[in-house]
Amino acid sequence: MPLTFADAGEDNIIKKIGGKPEVKQHLENLGFVVGGTVSIVSSIGGNLIVNVKDSRVAISREMASKIMV
Repeated sequence: MPLTFADAGEDNIIKKIGGKPEVKQHLENLGFVVGGTVSIVSSIGGNLIVNVKDSRVAISREMASKIMV
């Protein structure tokens, strides 16, 4: 399921990252790698604040929908 459907506060394992190669590269640079864990901190105006690799990152709903957990 896409990250956008995950519940806040629970740890999720990243299964797949979709999108164009440049989108995948951008997400990998932010720390979103297959097999890594990610958890949603909060959702504000459709955008998500997530914990990934011990840091908080804000991503758009569009980007979050490309991350499968």
